[in-house]
Amino acid sequence: MTKLVRTRGRVASAGVSALAMALLAGMAISPSAMAGEAEARELLKAMSTYMAGQKAISFEYDSNLEVVTRDKQKLALASSGTVVLSRPDKIRSTRSGGFLDTETVFDGKTLTLLGKNKNIYTQVDIPGSIDHLVDELKDKYNRPLPAADLLLTNAYDELMSGVVDVKDLGSGVIGGTECDHLAFRKKEVDLQIWIAQGDRPYPCRYVITSRLVANAPQYSIQIRNWKTGGDSAADAFSFKAPPGARQVDLKDLQKMKDMGELPSHFVMGGK
Repeated sequence: MTKLVRTRGRVASAGVSALAMALLAGMAISPSAMAGEAEARELLKAMSTYMAGQKAISFEYDSNLEVVTRDKQKLALASSGTVVLSRPDKIRSTRSGGFLDTETVFDGKTLTLLGKNKNIYTQVDIPGSIDHLVDELKDKYNRPLPAADLLLTNAYDELMSGVVDVKDLGSGVIGGTECDHLAFRKKEVDLQIWIAQGDRPYPCRYVITSRLVANAPQYSIQIRNWKTGGDSAADAFSFKAPPGARQVDLKDLQKMKDMGELPSHFVMGGK
């Protein structure tokens, strides 16, 4: 017999078997969870306001991108990295995995994309704010920044756009930090977010689940070593090419394998 105790604080379980977990997965959400829609919106708004109010932010992250093969096997591509941000217009991020090692640097005027494993880089003029950069990378260059939606000054509006269902699922613990667990449903995706409780309501984990792809693949990012405050040094966002690095045109960089989300031996829609 499995005993599951749920409080607003922590979730505790004892002797949970694989069968019990399968049964729990099929259980309906209680009416009290759906009754917390107003509170869930307030918690998300508080996170957005807190994030937008931080001039300097830095964190490390671990992410997983799930893909579904033609024979319905779900695979997860794992990567880790760092993000350093100085509002309104400077950011540096890194991402490394089994097949890639990249760095993105933006100084308010110029965006630099560096492929460390190939020692090549490209630069593009995109003057403007971080919000503008996020939109350009996502919509024009198909290279979204890690946790991009969460970094926007209007994160609440972006996350709530098109939401048709909101749930407050109580509390969870991510990396030792107690969080409020919220779930949102849109037409094409389901979103889950765990927000740290207390006076620093930063996002600890963010999960996007596709509703239009078979087997519902997910993208998830978990944030750790969260820091705010302090004046970032100006040279932290200036780019200096590594020794022997070769500059290429953006169109050439986009054609290269092992510079995007998928490794070279993965073919979109292939066998």
